[in-house]
Amino acid sequence: MLNKRKIKLRIKEKEVIQKHISTDFIRLDAFLKLCDAVQSGGHAKIVIQDGEIKLNGEVCVQRGKKLHVGDKVEFENIIYEIV
Repeated sequence: MLNKRKIKLRIKEKEVIQKHISTDFIRLDAFLKLCDAVQSGGHAKIVIQDGEIKLNGEVCVQRGKKLHVGDKVEFENIIYEIV
């Protein structure tokens, strides 16, 4: 007879960091640099092209995507919200 065990998982709540922008929009790659999520523009290009970035819950591979107030960018289990 199989021994059935229940496994409880604790899902770590994602950290949310709010970032203020003073312009109407900011490009995705520039926003990642502003948040110090990446080390350089080249690093931003790589993580975006590799599909590691989610914009408002959807994978985004457009480096020049315009972000506006209210948008949420997720990278490495951290959510960066534009305010």
